[in-house]
Amino acid sequence: MGELVFIGLGLFDEKDITLRGVEEAKDAEFVFAELYTSLLAGFSMSRLERIIGKEIIVLSRRELEDENGEAILRKAQNGKVAFLVPGDPLIATTHVDLRIRAEKQGIKTKIVHAASIVSAVMGLSGLHNYKFGRSVTIPFPIGNKVSRTPYEVIMENKMRNLHTLCFLDIDAENQRYMEIREALEILLSLEEKIEKNILTLSSLAVGISRAGAEDGVVKAGTIRDLMIFNFGDPPHILVIPSDKLHFMEAEALCMLAGAPEWIKERIK
Repeated sequence: MGELVFIGLGLFDEKDITLRGVEEAKDAEFVFAELYTSLLAGFSMSRLERIIGKEIIVLSRRELEDENGEAILRKAQNGKVAFLVPGDPLIATTHVDLRIRAEKQGIKTKIVHAASIVSAVMGLSGLHNYKFGRSVTIPFPIGNKVSRTPYEVIMENKMRNLHTLCFLDIDAENQRYMEIREALEILLSLEEKIEKNILTLSSLAVGISRAGAEDGVVKAGTIRDLMIFNFGDPPHILVIPSDKLHFMEAEALCMLAGAPEWIKERIK
């Protein structure tokens, strides 16, 4: 029986992989990786190859999604394969699908977890994890077509007094990464069309860039403030908080993210 080990790479560079992850990769006959679901801003493939002592085969989105990860599954039929993934390995639904396919083929699977942007956002901002509702991706517009889904998810979460974690679109093959300013412009354009008064220039938002890096940035303020704030290089991620905050959330946003003191008026 073969084995497929999903190994998280963490948030920023090759040092974020766990010791267990390194051991599992060293023990594998083949090591694959994908780098399109998230940007590891400080990552070096050559440095990671030196750490684990093996060549790493990088797969494209087409090979994993359109071809159902067959390149990995073929090797895992009769041997041990490691699959390296940014962040925590099963946050992306593509990887869950690959694990299910492996199990159906009789391939044993194992998970080596690592830091995830989901938990990092909560820790960096101080917003309570149990107050986050459904998350959503803000996609790049296709021509003049803009998806309404991000706006609708934010509206649903606000109605339940929940925060919304907004992943920003990535086009890794063209090295295009959505920035916080662009995401906010998209949300405001949707507000103009839908007119539910969910988001205005005065609405509170939290932006984070390069989580896990020494120069990572966390900034809370109005949408107007964040649209002109310099978050630096990607990756960026956005949170639209609920309209009511726990007193500790408000204190954390002021102390850790430079939020204006008026947000303390929103304590429930």
